[in-house]
Amino acid sequence: MKKLFVSLLILSVIACKKNPEKLINDKTDSTSQVKTDSVNINTVEVSKDKALQQLNEEIVQTLKDKNYNKIAEFIHPEKGLRFSMYAFVNPKEDKSFSKSDFMQYEPTKTIFTWGTMDGSGDVYKATIDNYLTKWVYSKDFETGQVAVNEFLGKGNSLNNLKEIYPNADFTENYIKGSEANAEMDWKCLRLVFEKLQGKYYLVGIVNDQWTI
Repeated sequence: MKKLFVSLLILSVIACKKNPEKLINDKTDSTSQVKTDSVNINTVEVSKDKALQQLNEEIVQTLKDKNYNKIAEFIHPEKGLRFSMYAFVNPKEDKSFSKSDFMQYEPTKTIFTWGTMDGSGDVYKATIDNYLTKWVYSKDFETGQVAVNEFLGKGNSLNNLKEIYPNADFTENYIKGSEANAEMDWKCLRLVFEKLQGKYYLVGIVNDQWTI
């Protein structure tokens, strides 16, 4: 009986030497997998943020140069472009243009109604070029602080951007207010993007500032 036991023990040792992998834990290191997944996710986020920042920079520069006909290149080919005078986006009243309409009317002196002025309640009317110059780019936003999918300017008006554009990404160009005015004269320009066939297009331009 002892001889049989010794023989079995020897055979077991030999088998283990021939198949050393049997002694190794073949379970996947879950910690390593999580780290790998995190790296992949972070890489995607960084890549998206960089793309949006570059696009933001290009559009802001276009506005600063008053090269308004070039704005058409960024307009979403299916959804068009909506302009909102303040943080509250009102799809029923805010002025919207398809890409073709923008290209048609931008060079003209056609007057459009863009919304209602805060405080006075006066209707704001202007050509496309005048609106872009006097309202959209009322500050030198090229020098402002830029954020991606983050609100820097927070006033007392309802900000419903994420509700109106639930599938969009946005950039914010923020100009801090002055100490002389208790920093209440801040302004910001938000550019809202949606992706189509792998490319980001502009679907909204939202201005924001302190309101009464």
